[in-house]
Amino acid sequence: MNHDKMTAINAQHREPPANSSNNLHLNDVLAQSRRQLIKGSAALCALSFMGVSLIPKARAESAETETTPSPITRLPFEAIPISRADSIQLPEGFSGEAFIPWGTPITGRYPSFLEDASNTAQDQAEQTGMHHDGMHFFPIDAQVGAGKRSDHGLLVVNHEYIDPQLLHPNGPTLSTVGERTNADEVRKEINAHGVSVVEIQRDSRGRWSVLPSTRNRRITGVTPMRIEGPARGHALMQTRYSPSGTTSRGTLNNCASGHTPWGTYLTCEENWAGYFSNQDAEPPREHSRYGIQKTTRYGWETLTGDEFQRFDASQQADSPLKDYRNEPNTFGWVVEIDPFNPDATPIKHTALGRFAHEGIIFAPTEPGQRLVCYSGDDSANEYIYKYVSRNPYRPRSDNSRLLDEGILYVARFNADGTGDWLALDLRDPDFQKACTAKGVQFSDQGEVLINTRLAADVAGATKMDRPEWGAINPISGEVYFTLTNNSARKTADAANPRSPNPYGHIIRWQESSPDYSGTHFNWSIYLLAGPEQEGQIQEQFLQAENILASPDGLWFDPAGRLWIQTDMSGDQLSSGPFGNNQMLVSDPTTGETKRFLVAPIGAEVTGITATPDFRTLFINIQHPGEGSTSKRFTSHWPSGEDKRPRSATLVINRTNNRPLI
Repeated sequence: MNHDKMTAINAQHREPPANSSNNLHLNDVLAQSRRQLIKGSAALCALSFMGVSLIPKARAESAETETTPSPITRLPFEAIPISRADSIQLPEGFSGEAFIPWGTPITGRYPSFLEDASNTAQDQAEQTGMHHDGMHFFPIDAQVGAGKRSDHGLLVVNHEYIDPQLLHPNGPTLSTVGERTNADEVRKEINAHGVSVVEIQRDSRGRWSVLPSTRNRRITGVTPMRIEGPARGHALMQTRYSPSGTTSRGTLNNCASGHTPWGTYLTCEENWAGYFSNQDAEPPREHSRYGIQKTTRYGWETLTGDEFQRFDASQQADSPLKDYRNEPNTFGWVVEIDPFNPDATPIKHTALGRFAHEGIIFAPTEPGQRLVCYSGDDSANEYIYKYVSRNPYRPRSDNSRLLDEGILYVARFNADGTGDWLALDLRDPDFQKACTAKGVQFSDQGEVLINTRLAADVAGATKMDRPEWGAINPISGEVYFTLTNNSARKTADAANPRSPNPYGHIIRWQESSPDYSGTHFNWSIYLLAGPEQEGQIQEQFLQAENILASPDGLWFDPAGRLWIQTDMSGDQLSSGPFGNNQMLVSDPTTGETKRFLVAPIGAEVTGITATPDFRTLFINIQHPGEGSTSKRFTSHWPSGEDKRPRSATLVINRTNNRPLI
């Protein structure tokens, strides 16, 4: 791997499309149902204006005992214009400050970040990782209840991937044939992945600081993990490191996240396939369906030693207990971390499926009801999934087991505006028939989940345009998902009048069952991204104050406002009409949408969480200066001058210390 190739791979860290099934694409469904969608979207809007409740039955029945947020009628800030500045842009009356940038010392020896990036691998294991992504704020009192403290808590942050050109003083050291030669550099790269747990506190002036706490922790690409669920101990999970198939090393490419009703953090392994190579003439379906190729993103496998050889998934021995052919099968999962217990071993929950998890969101969880959560597979033409636990949620119980015993479903969006959840379960008669009809065999449920993408192909799921973040409207109960873009689209249609589709859209649906656990839903399009007079939201054209492209991050605040973050790249980011990446706020009742923030040059806006009093908003500014080399920085955020760019968490407050909006 040469320098040019490594730079190119880093600039485009998405995995290549790997879905060759003939399942319907959402594009095909929308072409059949444009009129239905328009009527559905208009009807929802009309009901809202007439005062008809959109709260699902289960939530409406409990309205007397719950404090339900009131629907908003406006967005109380002035929309900001697009920008190409190398700085944070916010509306008047709001301030933003960079916090815990890559390299911030948080544990161990608390080694300081060196501006020339000459910190060692051990230093990096004691500092915040690179490229901040999904995160969540846990109030310090959340370990004994719901958590109400807004001035003290744990901020848990994902670190999606790394940029070797910036991580090292002179970029990665390579041999004349492009192989890695410096083991400490590679260890540093592995340690820059994963998750940071940081205890933070707000002072009387509203300034946040890192506390030197025993709770501070780094989870990296080498941290021991426990495997639970149907794939635990499976033959396809056995490796030289774990002959029993019950443990693994590390978590990688941690994108969006989630948090459980019982106060733990869920980090999601997204584009992990590019870390592994397979030189076999016929790779197994567990590799090929996920896009594992002969070369890797960073070339870690070219170094000698067990810690690096695990990234070569070729068959090199007469038994999987003697090589790492199954190592990729230990990635692609949702990982549970107890943020309050630094000694707790993270858990990979295999019942939630193996794919490029963008994130995970939970439906409203009531005691005595089954747990329901959703996750998207972030790759072109992949699927949206729902998991329903077998047993009900019971406060103060070992609820982690709920993520190991249940049924995983995949979505089919029908042309009439209805949808179905298709069970990926060998006990389900319809799934059994589909497997027989398509000539696909699975030995057991563990193999179904290790091959989740193939199982979804067989079931007949609808191909989607890169499903990313999800969010649930606390007012209506509808589930929203971003479909970021799909450059592979070849045929335009009335609902998606773009060929290809560089802009993306947001879809939403209402579950037919009040507890979200049923198998039917009704769906509509909420937003079609794009420039003025092309993008639409609830039948209104987007204007200068809200044009956007490639919606990615998604979050509802307690009052029912939808926060939308974008992840544009390439020409769309450098020369399109949208400026730098941005964050907008949208009112689902009226469709009013305004641009709230614009990021520095090259950065993605991602990750979002808030304190319970809603006076502090945390978001992540990832990979500012993307495309920089070790000698030429395209951004200098957040330090300015001639400093190297560093991903960081942005702390946003109102200058009058009132709730944000």
